Amino acid sequence: MLKIDGHDDAIIGPACIWRNNTQVSVLVYDAETIRETLMQNGMSSEEAREYIEFNIEGAYMGMHTPIIVWTEDTYDLWDDWEEAEE
Repeated sequence: MLKIDGHDDAIIGPACIWRNNTQVSVLVYDAETIRETLMQNGMSSEEAREYIEFNIEGAYMGMHTPIIVWTEDTYDLWDDWEEAEE
């Protein structure tokens, strides 16, 4: 399984997923923990989020590319819920 360098503390665990009609095992990471680490190293919250979105989420490293989960980030979901209630 591929790992994101320097962010072992953000590993939630493994997942079995389907990519290209093949079942593969990948690591799942907590994006909030990665953001906290980046902020401890001098980035602002917004800089850390942009870094994760561009350099980690945007990187495809083949079939075993890790999954990033924003465990505490629900701003997109709120919009969907509000529309569903209307």
